[in-house]
Amino acid sequence: MARNEGGSPILSQQLLLGVAEELKLPLLQIARQAEQGRLTGQTDLRLIQETADGALRLLDNYALGVRLALDPEHLALESVSVSSVLYNTGQQLDALAKNYGVELELNIAGRFGPVLAHRQGLEAALVSLGAALIEGLPAQDSPQLKLQLATHRSRYGIVAGLYADTKQLSSQALQSGRRLQRRSRQPLVNLSHTSGAGVFVADTILKAMDLHLVASRHHRLYGLGTVLQPNNQLHLV
Repeated sequence: MARNEGGSPILSQQLLLGVAEELKLPLLQIARQAEQGRLTGQTDLRLIQETADGALRLLDNYALGVRLALDPEHLALESVSVSSVLYNTGQQLDALAKNYGVELELNIAGRFGPVLAHRQGLEAALVSLGAALIEGLPAQDSPQLKLQLATHRSRYGIVAGLYADTKQLSSQALQSGRRLQRRSRQPLVNLSHTSGAGVFVADTILKAMDLHLVASRHHRLYGLGTVLQPNNQLHLV
């Protein structure tokens, strides 16, 4: 699965370049904040820490995707609560959302049984996806800067995703971004003003787990997420 042909693209040069491009901004921000602090004698350590955390999070999630792609036979599947994963995802994204003026909402009402998944991989994919959407949301035509972490049932399984009131979160935008990834520095031009590496990291982590990143609707909201299969064995206990 580490091969580019017919396997996971987590090791592709395009994604590695996208991650490198995505890391430029936080590193420049840290350098500028440090320089400003040197000149003024007032350093915003909280902002520097949050900026560094975001860069490290992207690197950690990319590295996890590489490990999963290189060693797919050792995916540690376990019984996972989707609601718990979405809650933890929201906790990790909270500081970033506040910096961008985006309000996070958690919608996990309803009875959903456990799913069988690689918990760390699923959480990493949703965090990477959420970070990319938070950074891109202010530039979209969304009436409200809100991002909802939600789960619901579909005829295919249990969906976990992130949703907003912008139609740009569509299957067309996702498919176009995948096609343009090899040719453009901004393949997700309708979703992000950057390389959109977080979306592609999420995409490839999910592929390494034999899951898919798909466009989804939740009530009247548009979003991206993945479909998970219930752990029916536990239902029989």
